[in-house]
Amino acid sequence: MILPRHARTGYGPGMAHASIDAYHSAQADDDRRVCDLLRAEIAHGLPEAEGRIWHAHPVWFLQDNPIVGYSKLKDAVRLLFWSGQSFATPGLTASGTFKAAERRYASAADIDREPLQAWLAEARTIQWDYKNIVKRKGRLERLA
Repeated sequence: MILPRHARTGYGPGMAHASIDAYHSAQADDDRRVCDLLRAEIAHGLPEAEGRIWHAHPVWFLQDNPIVGYSKLKDAVRLLFWSGQSFATPGLTASGTFKAAERRYASAADIDREPLQAWLAEARTIQWDYKNIVKRKGRLERLA
């Protein structure tokens, strides 16, 4: 089965941003500063990860498995780690029904780089297989 382009790339009809740069450009100044800092920290902590727009938000992948991303909420920018509930470093809040955990930032000054880099290091070594969650009918398996 050949998927439509937007299903393969995360960009298509109804999705607002063709690139991470476009996503950042669409943000208000304070939110753009948060996004810019998060992007720089992710690039530093996970240089091998591939960043792209997925489901209308910037997300970074290792071997096509979503690892970390962020999105603009009404009052903050939410940083989401898909496997974050399994991390040892404190400071993340559980999000959703699987293994994801988040941290919200109202300004760039709220970002503490030390735990952020620790979470990024853990994201490399602690991964749940979200790439195949549909194939496994909603069941997650630990990868690393």
